[in-house]
Amino acid sequence: MGTGKTHLAIALGIEACRKGLKVGFYRTANLVNQLSDAKKSGELSKLLASIRKLDLLVCDEWGYVPLDRDAAQLLFQVISDSYERRSVILTTNLEFSRWVGIFYDEQMTAAIIDRLVHHSYLLLFDGPSNRVRDSLMRVQA
Repeated sequence: MGTGKTHLAIALGIEACRKGLKVGFYRTANLVNQLSDAKKSGELSKLLASIRKLDLLVCDEWGYVPLDRDAAQLLFQVISDSYERRSVILTTNLEFSRWVGIFYDEQMTAAIIDRLVHHSYLLLFDGPSNRVRDSLMRVQA
């Protein structure tokens, strides 16, 4: 909702790069599409291997696009493979209770949340959208 989540995620990713870490930034829907395409073409293990080389995985706009069962399982595999191996940053507007609407499976949703919240920090961005605020300021000027 334009409160700076993506901006912060990008800034943290850039700082990690400056420190010599390998960072991957994905819009979550694009990541899921890449995973699905790689699976169809027989290249899934190659894509997963490239993700495994990352020190930081950033998934932006988590949950904005509903997933089918196969896509949800692929995304679960990425998060499960990342658990305790690399840092993960997610940006989302959805509270955990609504994640079952993304994954359609309560057990998988609980397992993803369990892996993500263990060793994590949760930052809440409240307030009005910066984009809306800025657009209103331009109209009034």
